[in-house]
Amino acid sequence: MKMVVAFVRPEKINDVLQALFSVQVRGLTISRGQGHGGETEHVENYRGTSVKMALAEKVRIEIGVSNGFVERTIEAIAGAARTGEVGDGKIFVLPVERVVRIRTGEQDQDAVTPVAVLHQ
Repeated sequence: MKMVVAFVRPEKINDVLQALFSVQVRGLTISRGQGHGGETEHVENYRGTSVKMALAEKVRIEIGVSNGFVERTIEAIAGAARTGEVGDGKIFVLPVERVVRIRTGEQDQDAVTPVAVLHQ
């Protein structure tokens, strides 16, 4: 089991969600944030004062997946989020020690595999 954590441009989130849905990756958390990676800092004028904008808007996506879903999750996110420009984001894959689905008590593999996939 893995936790896939991705940081993408806000304008690409709908494309990423559609790509994930199309490869049957379900169950995710999205949060908005700000960060700084390889983007160059830019300066904006605000009420006659120059302000250095050091942080870029990003969307954080967290998805717990079974091992069989890791590569398709990465490919879906990377393909949908890529613009070819600096600041497209990053994907991190972290090991998961244990998972428990609160509603049913299912654990580990059964808890991260989508219910629809289990019943097909």
